[in-house]
Amino acid sequence: MAETVVLKVAMSCQGCVGAVNRVLTKMEGVETFDIDIKEQKVIVKGNVKPDAVLQTVSKTGKKTSFWEAEPETKEASAPTAAATEASAPTAATPEASAPTAASTEGSAPADTAAATIA
Repeated sequence: MAETVVLKVAMSCQGCVGAVNRVLTKMEGVETFDIDIKEQKVIVKGNVKPDAVLQTVSKTGKKTSFWEAEPETKEASAPTAAATEASAPTAATPEASAPTAASTEGSAPADTAAATIA
């Protein structure tokens, strides 16, 4: 079964990238891999076991760990962005302040503001 393994690998130069490239090229079961020095991320796809990939890349001497919560981060950020957009109009101080100022003059605008907010 094909597996995707995402690692965080401390790489500071093209020599580091080359070392990771060499060990993954020789690793049995690896079909494709992508090395991103800027993100310090290595994505390996193939018929491999995650622990075996971690051990193989660790042999380069680079600090290596599993990338934490990659799918959760993307999923969590989407609802957070939606929640931020949804809460932005509610949290808008100028809109909330205007009905409050009007509510000082009479109770009817306060009821309208409550209906608008709700």
